[in-house]
Amino acid sequence: MAGLSIAVVLLIAVFVVLVTGVRIVPQGEEWVVERLGKFRKVLKPGLNIIIPFIDSVRSKMTTRDIILDVTKQEVITKDNAVIIANAVAFIKITDPVKALYGVENFKLAIQNLIMTTLRSIIGEMKLDEALSNRETIKAKLKEQIVDDVADWGITVKTVEIQDITPSPSMQQAMEQQAAAERERRAIETLAEGKKNAMILEADGKLEAAKREAEAQVKLAEASAEAIGQISSSIEGQPMGAMFLLGDRYIEALKKLSDSENSKFVVYPADLQETIKGLLGGKR
Repeated sequence: MAGLSIAVVLLIAVFVVLVTGVRIVPQGEEWVVERLGKFRKVLKPGLNIIIPFIDSVRSKMTTRDIILDVTKQEVITKDNAVIIANAVAFIKITDPVKALYGVENFKLAIQNLIMTTLRSIIGEMKLDEALSNRETIKAKLKEQIVDDVADWGITVKTVEIQDITPSPSMQQAMEQQAAAERERRAIETLAEGKKNAMILEADGKLEAAKREAEAQVKLAEASAEAIGQISSSIEGQPMGAMFLLGDRYIEALKKLSDSENSKFVVYPADLQETIKGLLGGKR
């Protein structure tokens, strides 16, 4: 019975040693082992043996890509505009030892590093530049944090700007500014249209006046030529002048009769004697 008890105890001890000494590390992980509180080695994926009760697994580190979501934060631009920005980082642990012993909490450290660096980069840009240059911000952000993160045994694969928008108060101010700008452009367009219309109207009146003046000149030239021809044909006789004056007199009376304001038109009883009187002749 005593021998059987000893054998059972030994079997239990062996089982415990095997359970505590054999470690199977899954693919995509690396385990950091300490011996009596001091770093001993890193267990790779597969079957690993450690010394029970002396060696212990301090941390199980993943070797897969890690996604870090950076909290939204308010950032002040160079022209004192307030915008809200956040980012997401894709990192990978390349040295589990540095990631464990180089920084207390590498995830929190990287998140805070990205937040402070993002504030610094956007703070050097104006509002329009910050809203339209995501790729530039992304490149500068990765460039400035990659060296610090490398000291922690971590590689930054990429950093993406998830969102970068003006704050609600800034959006309201921008909408009011845009509305004022649209109204100003509409007023300028209307004023320009009125100006062009007035110019066209003035040009039309000027052209009409020129043509009217040319017509008067042509008419005067035609009348002078007619008088000259009649005078030459009946030289020494007052009939030519009398004829033209009579013709003009009748034309004037005709226009007067066509006027809406005319009520009566009086014709001289003796038109010929009237014309003679106008010429200074004797009745």
